[in-house]
Amino acid sequence: MEQLVSTAILETYFKKLRDSLNVDAAIVGGGPSGLVCAETLAGMGKKVALFEKKLAPGGGMWGGAMLFNQIVVQKEAIHILDEYGITHEHFEGDYYTCDSVEATAALIYRAKKAGVTIFNGVAIEDVVFLNEKVSGLVINWTPVMHMGMHVDPMVVMAKTVLDGTGHPCEITQVVANKNGIKLDTPTGDVAGERSLAVGEGEKATVENTREIFPGLFVSGMAANGVHGAFRMGPIFGGMLLSGKKAAKIMAESIDGQS
Repeated sequence: MEQLVSTAILETYFKKLRDSLNVDAAIVGGGPSGLVCAETLAGMGKKVALFEKKLAPGGGMWGGAMLFNQIVVQKEAIHILDEYGITHEHFEGDYYTCDSVEATAALIYRAKKAGVTIFNGVAIEDVVFLNEKVSGLVINWTPVMHMGMHVDPMVVMAKTVLDGTGHPCEITQVVANKNGIKLDTPTGDVAGERSLAVGEGEKATVENTREIFPGLFVSGMAANGVHGAFRMGPIFGGMLLSGKKAAKIMAESIDGQS
């Protein structure tokens, strides 16, 4: 029985990995925008793999605000909560609240059920850069990266890559720093996020969700970080709407490459 358990895990995991070595969309970061983008693309029939360096996807949504596990969502994004079956209640004006644990769990569950293949504990150390286009990811185990071990990575090829890594904009930083290229941002580089301004930050999150270099798209707080826009704190409507927008423009790119 002991051998059966290990064999079952090894065979099924490596089948999952083998089947994800060439995808339509590689989503980096399992925060709310990345999860919504991944689920929406999978629902369109696209082949999607999501890579999360931490043990649990969900990004900053799990903790609410200062570990008070409630979040705020504005009226414009309530239809997404309804789509995912997430309980919410009106607070005042155009603002609603919901339980951050329920919301995060629902996003993860729906992404998996839509057909997204999720790899947790996997970090991205580089991208595949072919013909002046981001064409895939260079992956390794998160513990290997944290320990600074010199272990060669593996490669996942992708028609589109989403940087949904939040505040650090990790994928975009790598692309810009290593390849001497100009991004489609106000500075041509990663501008870095500004301090908190909720209203402006929420609006900018959706506006800044787009392709910033051939094959490379940004969403959520990474979109604001690369463009030099404001952060917004524990209000998540912009993140959800950003994920929907990212899926739409990535699907258009994927279809154009078919």
